[in-house]
Amino acid sequence: MAIPDFQSLMLPILQILKDGRVRPSSEIREEMAQSFSLTEEERNELLPSGTVPRFDNNISWALSYLVMALLVSRPSRGHYVITPRGKEVLATSPERIDMRYLTRFPEYVEKRGQVRRGGTVHEISQAASTGTPEELIEAGYQILRDKMTKEILSLVHACSPRFFERLVIQLLLRMGYGGSLQDAGQVIGKSGDGGIDGVIKEDKLGLDVVYVQAKRWNGNVPASAVRDFSGSLDSHGAKKGVFITTSDFSKEARIYVSEIKGKKIVLIDGDELARLMIDHDVGVSTVNTYTIKKIDSDYFEEE
Repeated sequence: MAIPDFQSLMLPILQILKDGRVRPSSEIREEMAQSFSLTEEERNELLPSGTVPRFDNNISWALSYLVMALLVSRPSRGHYVITPRGKEVLATSPERIDMRYLTRFPEYVEKRGQVRRGGTVHEISQAASTGTPEELIEAGYQILRDKMTKEILSLVHACSPRFFERLVIQLLLRMGYGGSLQDAGQVIGKSGDGGIDGVIKEDKLGLDVVYVQAKRWNGNVPASAVRDFSGSLDSHGAKKGVFITTSDFSKEARIYVSEIKGKKIVLIDGDELARLMIDHDVGVSTVNTYTIKKIDSDYFEEE
């Protein structure tokens, strides 16, 4: 039989998990392959890129969307279990669970609903039948970026504070700031640093410096923490600072930096941090590159 697409896998996956047992993704893939009676050849069929089995890729995407809708949770990396909401959904005996079905859950819409042009998940799913090839590529690209953003933040939360501080400095260097990792490392993690986790040259000549605070927070960073960082800049005679967090900043914190006088503090939340890491190839690598070409009409004009 044909390999089921990821949307066709959502309901069967939820049904497999209905017993409430935590399962590794490998076990889910095996049970789903048996459920759909896939042959070994179908199991091994690769995507056009030639790097990932198509069936495994579809399972991964189906699980990702179910997690975003809070029908399934991931208690540990690579392990999944049904949630109370997932059990409630199964109790209604749905005929199918797909992207359109999942839009009834606000958490799913919030996490997966925004693309660069402000489109929604529903609009992306509609593009599969109405969009141009260019629109499909753009929508797919945005979904991939969003998925990678969430995965990056999950990994960053699991790393040590020391590793996170060095990651931040490496990112700033990749963004074109001067100096070197060794320069910044002179102050990273020093005791009594007054709330400063790193310092980096603003340009390659070192005409000015930018002080950095990098903190892994679970909740929103309050204005008081940003004020403390601002005070640390004063104690160092600094005028420029970057406060980076894995979570977000409170409304009051953002208002504070917009009204501060005499210095400039930039706030970078978790989502922006992950996007910058993707854009500047920190912690990520290129797997495939697709070049979109168009007809050169001038070439076919005869004199």
